Amino acid sequence: MESLSAAEARRVGLAAQGFSNAPRLRRRRPFDAVLDALHVLQIDSVNVFARSHYLPVFSRRGDYDAAALDRHLWRGGEFTEYWAHEAAFIPVRDRALFGWRMGEFRDRFTSNGRAEALAPTIERVHSALAAGGPQFVRELEDGPRNGRGPWWDWSETKQAVEMLFAWGEVVSAGREGFQRRYALAEQVLPADALRTVEREEAQRALVEQAARSLGVATLADLADYHRLKTADARAAVGALEEQGILIPVTVAGWQRSDGAPEAAWLHRAARVPARLAPDALLTPFDPVVWFRPRAERMFDFHYRIEIYTPKAKRRYGYYCLPLMVGGRLAGRIDLKAERPRKLGERGALLVQAAWMEDRAPARTAEAAVSLLARAARWQGLDEVRVSGVGNLQLPAGFDAA
Repeated sequence: MESLSAAEARRVGLAAQGFSNAPRLRRRRPFDAVLDALHVLQIDSVNVFARSHYLPVFSRRGDYDAAALDRHLWRGGEFTEYWAHEAAFIPVRDRALFGWRMGEFRDRFTSNGRAEALAPTIERVHSALAAGGPQFVRELEDGPRNGRGPWWDWSETKQAVEMLFAWGEVVSAGREGFQRRYALAEQVLPADALRTVEREEAQRALVEQAARSLGVATLADLADYHRLKTADARAAVGALEEQGILIPVTVAGWQRSDGAPEAAWLHRAARVPARLAPDALLTPFDPVVWFRPRAERMFDFHYRIEIYTPKAKRRYGYYCLPLMVGGRLAGRIDLKAERPRKLGERGALLVQAAWMEDRAPARTAEAAVSLLARAARWQGLDEVRVSGVGNLQLPAGFDAA
């Protein structure tokens, strides 16, 4: 059995995630490398600094035009949305791999009675989309906010269209702000994306893709990436190991709660860089940190997002971005973009709190200043202002130029 040191495992994982020693955007198809590495680009509504799906590209490749990424995701016909981890962009070519999940959603909503209760609204929404093409919920409503329900105070129309989305009958045909524009799947997707893939085959493909994106991983890591049940992921891992696609490895320091070595697998295409030490600000929904047990195991970094924590009980801040320095998770920075409200005002990136870990590299503050200035420029902000809260000592303010 092969073995890796903890440092080698970190480098393998970061390389598989699209980090490199030369972060540059190519002129032609500049987003391919990052999106191929991630496979899943999680979407989140929080916009206190920048929408979450924009950050993984920035973290790995530096400044770019966010509008260009939107065009690539929405107008090229290569990506769509589905419940792949949470709500996420995925390649259209892989949408069929989630057919079994669509079936599970249908079974769940049928068995709990929600599908029957919403049947008239579902039929009306389906007919409206068939006749009128892609539409927003506001265009599908039958009267003002008809029949609010228990799902986040959603109207019956919103509940119905989201149910159809979960079943795979309806897809997102773009967004306005954060509102989806809905369409019937056959109206916007190619026939290949509507095909049926047998459950076990699909889950093997998803576990293999998770292994490619993680480089080296435990069973729990592989299951979490596309939110598979552990038993399903275990069966897929066994089949992929027999085929030589996944290689069993041990990683120094990766242990179970009983002290025994934690089983792990290396994808056969993974590489072990001799040196890989990227600096980056990460979204809380980056695959590097979204599975908290992996972040703790690989980086000794205990991370929780505190958006839903009452202010008085927050330890680090409302929207803390993990700070990577030299390939290690060295701190967390609570950011907010203060955009100009009128012509002539200066926009600022507010550092509401800045924290560093006990074993953070000596150059952590220097790296943070550089990354914050770059982030401010990327967002079209003129300066960085620092509150002084936290144990990471940064200048009180500096220009983004």
